[in-house]
Amino acid sequence: MEEVFMNKAKQLVAQMDLLEKASMLRYDSPAIKRLGVPAYNWWSEALHGVARAGVATVFPQAIGMAAMFDEEYLYEIADIIATEARAKYNEFAKKEDRDIYKGMTLWAPNINIFRDPRWGRGHETYGEDPYLTSRLGVAFIRGLQGNENHHYWKAAACAKHFAVHSGPEEERHHFDAVVSKKDLYETYLPAFEAAVTEGKVAGMMGAYNRVNGEPACGSKVLLQEILKEAWEFDGYVVSDCWAIRDFHTEHMVTHTATESAALAINNGCQLNCGNTYLHMLQALNEGLVTEETITKSAEKLMAIRMKLGLFDENCEYNKIPYEVNDCKVHRDVALDVARRSMVLLKNKGILPLNLKQTKAIGVIGPTANSRTVLQGNYFGTASRYTTFLEGIQDYVGDAARVYYTEGCHLFKNSMSGLSWENDRLSEALTVAEQSDVVILCLGLDASIEGEQGDTGNAFAAGDKCDLNLIGRQQLLLEEVLKIGKPTILILSSGSAMAINTAQEHCDAILETWYPGQAGGKALAQLLFGEYSPSGKLPITFYKTTEELPDFRDYSMAGRTYRYMKNEALYPFGYGLNYAKVEVKDAVIKERNIENEIIYEIQLQVTNQSEVCTYDVVQVYIKDMESRWAVPNYSLCAYKSIYLAAYDEPQITLQIKQRAFEIVDEEGKRYIDSHHFKLFIGTSGPDKRSVELTGRRPIIKEIYL
Repeated sequence: MEEVFMNKAKQLVAQMDLLEKASMLRYDSPAIKRLGVPAYNWWSEALHGVARAGVATVFPQAIGMAAMFDEEYLYEIADIIATEARAKYNEFAKKEDRDIYKGMTLWAPNINIFRDPRWGRGHETYGEDPYLTSRLGVAFIRGLQGNENHHYWKAAACAKHFAVHSGPEEERHHFDAVVSKKDLYETYLPAFEAAVTEGKVAGMMGAYNRVNGEPACGSKVLLQEILKEAWEFDGYVVSDCWAIRDFHTEHMVTHTATESAALAINNGCQLNCGNTYLHMLQALNEGLVTEETITKSAEKLMAIRMKLGLFDENCEYNKIPYEVNDCKVHRDVALDVARRSMVLLKNKGILPLNLKQTKAIGVIGPTANSRTVLQGNYFGTASRYTTFLEGIQDYVGDAARVYYTEGCHLFKNSMSGLSWENDRLSEALTVAEQSDVVILCLGLDASIEGEQGDTGNAFAAGDKCDLNLIGRQQLLLEEVLKIGKPTILILSSGSAMAINTAQEHCDAILETWYPGQAGGKALAQLLFGEYSPSGKLPITFYKTTEELPDFRDYSMAGRTYRYMKNEALYPFGYGLNYAKVEVKDAVIKERNIENEIIYEIQLQVTNQSEVCTYDVVQVYIKDMESRWAVPNYSLCAYKSIYLAAYDEPQITLQIKQRAFEIVDEEGKRYIDSHHFKLFIGTSGPDKRSVELTGRRPIIKEIYL
């Protein structure tokens, strides 16, 4: 924290009595009127738009934004979110409305690694890869906080959940994530390190679980040795909500609330989301904490509020008007992001649809006319939603007949009400028979997969039991396919699903994720060829649940594209478009930039079609010698580019020294090899990606 803000904070806190200082450590900090300190609630959400605070632009869920592989665009999106948060805050503050979700400390992004597709909260993340998550996390943080040379932050980002946190949700309050040093430093920590050292993130939220026996929100290893000492973190640490209470009620590492409060604050958790810090003065009386620790924590938190300009009426961000919230420019961006986030998984030549040759379209499925499927979790309220059905109806107009039926319930599959379900199935078959093409909308929504306590339906407290279509959706898919009409599967989910039947028999498959307020309009524009799909998978789609390791095992062995042994259904980095894009003529040059050896890859990308599209050039690296190298290969560079018809741009990518390093069993990072292979293309280098795309990567060898 800059010295000027810390000095001002110290001067203000010095005027507080002990009770007032302690009260500043609560997420719902009360006002101190005699000092001109207004009440402030630290808890605000902004995962993919300002959440839970009324109307705001709702962008696609984080996993969808990750599918763009575009950190520059994610920076712009985060900047919009910060603008809307400030516009709303300014109006709330004028009315002395300082309630929850209305502050400028935004508890986002979630940069946990999506290690297992059963984890319900995976759609809040940027996927399974540490490098991609690091780059996107830093971009989002910088976008929220604004120009780092500016005197004030536009908003204060908070990276979560530190650390080693990705399920199971139903056990998170007492679960001990046991992890090796190699996996810790190779997979689980890189994104958090980048958030601190590059993103200069304002806040860090601890996780609910223990990590190797220590509760994350009171861990000496995580909060002291790694975060503060190794990474020199200078922001604030907040507990996950009511996580400190878990120390003595679930983890059983302390006996009382005072001991729990002391363990957390003594290891550097300044802010309590919960009520355990109400016992802080009692902990002081028992000799478990010092007044100096309380004072320093209060100073840090007050400095954060000052860095946000919340005490300066002349701060330019405090003049952002309410009218920019949910404005047309922002809504247009949400539509564009929805288009670019969707991933074309299969296309047997049916897409794009020719509206002149299509007179009857059947839209079938439980997600077809659902607003919930657009939203994801931690969402705001859009001023207008467009469901998939509405988007198709609006686009088609009077040019074709659009039939619709729900087909089946989203998740119910019991004998009760079976006749009703059979009626819906019967109608679905009738719709399919009447149609020239069937658009079948299946999948999940955030009432199924999400955070424990937030999901409305009892599916393992928000986690998935398996990767299959749920309820009667598989039956609906199979019965519709029997009709024999061309069928396009619109799959909505925040995670990987084993859709082997669809891959074998559907004519096209499009993954929409949870695409935000304009998801239906974006889908229609892609289906009818106004735009080309361009998203890439930030996660692996597995063929079966059975091939996954135990959900509770935090070893990376067998998980994600870097460690898996079996062939994927759809690999990480995969995604089709309507154009014919190839990477050619890659040349590698070694450069010394600021005393670091950088490898520059200069290459040409060609669009050999009349279709305009985005695509993502991807570079993967494989260490050919070290026994500590990941078994497969790792993403080390990428770039999202726009290609006009028959375009042939030259682009340059950089690979930094860190890409050549391994992590050994002690968690040490260093170069341990002389021989490396680079794979350059628009997807991964695995056999399955080559089979699905028909394109092989360029392979280059590097000898250090």
